[in-house]
Amino acid sequence: MKNLNIGLIGYGLMGKAHSNAFTKVNYFFDLEYKPVLKTVCGRDEARVKAFAENWGYESYETDWRKVVERDDIDAIDIAAPNNMHKEIAIAAAKAGKMVLCEKPLAMNVAASREMADAVAAAGVPSLVWYNYRFVPAVTMAKNLIDEGRLGQIFHYRGNFLQDWTISEDLPQGGEALWRLDIESAGSGVTGDLLAHCIDTAMWLNGPIESVTAMTETFIKERVHQSTGKKQKVSIDDASAFLARFANGSLAIFEATRYARGHKALKTFEINGRDASIAWDLHDLHRLSYFDNGDDSALKGWRSIHVTDNSGDHPYMDKWWIPGTSIGYEHTFVHCIMEFLKSLEDGAPAFAPNFEDAVKTDAVCEAVLQSAKDKTWKTIDYKGA
Repeated sequence: MKNLNIGLIGYGLMGKAHSNAFTKVNYFFDLEYKPVLKTVCGRDEARVKAFAENWGYESYETDWRKVVERDDIDAIDIAAPNNMHKEIAIAAAKAGKMVLCEKPLAMNVAASREMADAVAAAGVPSLVWYNYRFVPAVTMAKNLIDEGRLGQIFHYRGNFLQDWTISEDLPQGGEALWRLDIESAGSGVTGDLLAHCIDTAMWLNGPIESVTAMTETFIKERVHQSTGKKQKVSIDDASAFLARFANGSLAIFEATRYARGHKALKTFEINGRDASIAWDLHDLHRLSYFDNGDDSALKGWRSIHVTDNSGDHPYMDKWWIPGTSIGYEHTFVHCIMEFLKSLEDGAPAFAPNFEDAVKTDAVCEAVLQSAKDKTWKTIDYKGA
């Protein structure tokens, strides 16, 4: 087994999710490569030291440049705020490191393109943590579509609903709330939540051709933690758009942090000529499926529980006995497993990589521009 020495940048929620995946992947999957938790980097020395000790990293740093420069690091994993992605990724690629990065890839599509070009010029593998592709039921949906079971696709519906920013007293900016600060995040729910929906949709249904969108910022001013003063809120609290896919199907997407009662409701439904499928993150093991070819007495939506027949469903034969559940954290394990497998001789390239993420960022940027201009936007993938 070959060691792959990891240098993690960031120790927040995604730092935990990635560290868990690195730790668990070789226990359940037979691979040639093994991630080694070499070092983790964060600005607060006491906290990054505690994180390193808790997760079993061999060392810690407070300057990400030192991690990139280290000869004993093979892969840089970026779990820092969005405004840090570009500089770290380009430096890591130039240093010959593999680059793993949280989504969205960058603050805007121009920066994303620079990152993808740097990775391509260096000839190093890349990964973007669009983990929802690796939910077993979502991967199964991809397999069914690729087998042609749905026939011609007519409609795609996707949403991601949360409610955690409704309070007017919630400040913007600062360490835990950087997603509410335009300078750190680049956008609001479009880049944070819709990016996941868009990546899933284009993986399942092909390229998005054009969009028309609307966004809203419901609370116009919030106190910024760094200044203690009220200032304009520039991120989008809610975003919705219509889209046309290259295959002729129509789509509706919605994301918001103002849907009271929803903490993380991510869903999609796809309607084809012959069948339909639907999925809900709150019941992530179930894929709903309607087959128009069923006998009339049995025709109706069926609920397929992907843990019940583990040998027939993606990833499930590697976990527990049929009928038992896995969770959110396992999607990251599946993601890094596929990446490690892609490093083996003759294996297909990993996806989603930086090039895939640039395309998602191009759609996000078109959504934001459409909402501003109130016009349809054609996605410029060549420019991206």
